[in-house]
Amino acid sequence: MKEVGIREFRDHASKYFSGGEPLEVKRHGEVVGVYLPVRRKSGGEELRAALGGLSESLEELRRDTGMSEEELVEALAPKSGRGES
Repeated sequence: MKEVGIREFRDHASKYFSGGEPLEVKRHGEVVGVYLPVRRKSGGEELRAALGGLSESLEELRRDTGMSEEELVEALAPKSGRGES
């Protein structure tokens, strides 16, 4: 998966949106987001490939941080809607 800095992504978003390559968006070397382009014509094949790339990126992030799978899921879960006050 290609890596791009957050400023580069922001400044050239239209270029990346029209491309077909999944991206890891980084700030100061840390992943802050993932862009997964999906084309509806593909019948889901591109989505599956993009999700496979995301899976690899998340595994790398988990290894780099030493987080358990449960900690990573908790960190990625939306904060609202979980009954927290």
